[in-house]
Amino acid sequence: MKTFLYANDLGDLNRALAEAAEIKRERYKYEHLGRHRTVLLIFFNNSLRTRLSTQKAARNLGLDVVVLDVNQGAWKLETERGVIMDGDKSEHLLEAVPVMGAYCDLIGVRTFAGLSDRRADYEERILRQFIEHSGRPVFSMESATAHPLQAFADLITIEEHKRTARPKVVLTWAPHPRALPQAVPDSFAEWMRAADVELVVTHPHGYELDPLFVGDARVEYDQMKALEGADFVYAKNWSCPGVTCPDDYGKILSTDRSWTIDAAHMAVTNDAAFMHCLPVRRGMIVTDDVIESPRSLVIPEAANREISATVVLKRMLESL
Repeated sequence: MKTFLYANDLGDLNRALAEAAEIKRERYKYEHLGRHRTVLLIFFNNSLRTRLSTQKAARNLGLDVVVLDVNQGAWKLETERGVIMDGDKSEHLLEAVPVMGAYCDLIGVRTFAGLSDRRADYEERILRQFIEHSGRPVFSMESATAHPLQAFADLITIEEHKRTARPKVVLTWAPHPRALPQAVPDSFAEWMRAADVELVVTHPHGYELDPLFVGDARVEYDQMKALEGADFVYAKNWSCPGVTCPDDYGKILSTDRSWTIDAAHMAVTNDAAFMHCLPVRRGMIVTDDVIESPRSLVIPEAANREISATVVLKRMLESL
């Protein structure tokens, strides 16, 4: 596996889930794969779970880890072509990327959407430059439009906690005070479509996800109707994806608190488990009683980030 951005990069998901279960039982079984090899983790944005879980996964596989925070302790990087670099950016990504590749065997990149230029975000320009110019296998630790390590961890969590063979999984929009990217809901919808679940996506009008990710999944604008009989409720905010309203891309179209997941919302489900990628705004996305309930999976879900990253890094090491 040379790149990891989408679900199909991983191949058969049942095989990947079996591999995840094997690694969870014996986390250091493949420690030999990373001996005398280095993974470079590059962060253009802040991170907690992604940083810690990916470093732990790398150690599970015997890898040396180098972490680079682009905005702290490194030259500021220009990412656009054709610019006159007379500002505060001292180095272009096109020179920096192959240099980075010279110092490692694998590269992980974390970068967020700018939420101002939809075309630039959905072309994944920064990540694509690493794939094209580094000469190394590249995996996404979240990009402008996708967060596959999170979605894989979500799938592992659902597999571990499902009570029916084909559970109903509801991805629901929830309010937030800031404009957030679509990366997490994009990947969650994509991965759930690839898995054996019944997926329903619910959100206000104007928040329609890109067809690349949501495909033909059922979209329901009545949140309570969508939640009826759900086995898993995945709450997440995202800004306008610009599918039906291109001029509103990246904007907040609603802060309707009636979409906040509370006990009344969960009461219409099939005693559903609650999920969220974290960090979460309590009182906006979800109420205290729901996130603190025995049916909340946010901590096991976060813990599975180590497992999803270990599987991905293992696959990449095996391809070297």
